[in-house]
Amino acid sequence: MSIRDEVRHAPGYRFSAHPYRVKLDQNEAPDDLPRDVRARALAKIEARSWNRYPSLHGHSVARALAARDGWDPDGVVVANGSNVLIQGAILAAGLGRRVATASPTFAVYGDQARVLGVPVHEVPLRTQDFGLDVAAFRAVLADGPGALFLADPAAPTGNRLADDDVGAVLDAASEHDWTAFVDEAYAPFDGRDRLDLVRGRHERVSLRTLSKAEGLAGARLGYALCSPDTARQLEKVLLPFRLSALQVAVAEAVLEAGAEARDARIRHVVRERERIRSALAELGDVHPFPSDTNFVTFRVDDPAAVHRRLLEQGILIRRQDHLPGLAGCLRVTMGRSDENDAFLQALPHALVGETVHG
Repeated sequence: MSIRDEVRHAPGYRFSAHPYRVKLDQNEAPDDLPRDVRARALAKIEARSWNRYPSLHGHSVARALAARDGWDPDGVVVANGSNVLIQGAILAAGLGRRVATASPTFAVYGDQARVLGVPVHEVPLRTQDFGLDVAAFRAVLADGPGALFLADPAAPTGNRLADDDVGAVLDAASEHDWTAFVDEAYAPFDGRDRLDLVRGRHERVSLRTLSKAEGLAGARLGYALCSPDTARQLEKVLLPFRLSALQVAVAEAVLEAGAEARDARIRHVVRERERIRSALAELGDVHPFPSDTNFVTFRVDDPAAVHRRLLEQGILIRRQDHLPGLAGCLRVTMGRSDENDAFLQALPHALVGETVHG
């Protein structure tokens, strides 16, 4: 069997599953859909004809998202997960060219580019504040065109990028004919977005997800906001009929239900995020970083040992210490209050090498 070298040499997306009693490792929502919304989704699924293909591009979901986000429905592209949109972005704007992004950042940008044989330029974030190195980005972007990816708020660091820095990098990208994709997966937890920099610009796209604030990680739904012409170009590289009728039904039910559950979830995450950051800051051997997301990244002296000891207590969080610039770092997702309590109770024991089963 002949497989391209780029595929054979790719490490693949890294994720290790572990047994747990408290799961705080994947930046998921802390709660499932409310019962009434779940019932509405199941009723919609029951009413669908499963022997028929779904709509070509998920237009009903695109229209609902456009109405909610104040966007032209012709500029909304819906896919089965924002990962699929990232792959499509590289096919549309990066293939045969290049991809640029920050480091560390969401691994899928670089992983998909390398699998597709696209050169990747990763610009290290500033070590002191995880901000953008604007001068370094300008140097990379001068060699255009290509596809630029910026996660804002940033992942896995958790911080919102400085407004002036984002504007400067996007302007440099536009000057040198790059298409910029601003990944706003965590924007709901920050309360701000970059749509003012995207609206009316055919070379800029906002990437979004229903996995976080909407609580639909299991349904795999993402979308892009862009100009109608850019949306038409993205549709060409995405597979047709990519949303199943079941995904469409769930998305319709959640969007029809309105923002009450979403807003409550965001308020809970923000409240718990600040509570956990404050608690971590009081521990002498822990350095939590600022966060505008639904997770907190923090540094300890021995991340492997702390991760292992937490796991022995049934608390599953995520190691980040293998990433550039994140030596010693772990990441904890905001769960339910009782789950967060369990993490905070277990962490001091993990720091000193004690194992407390409970």
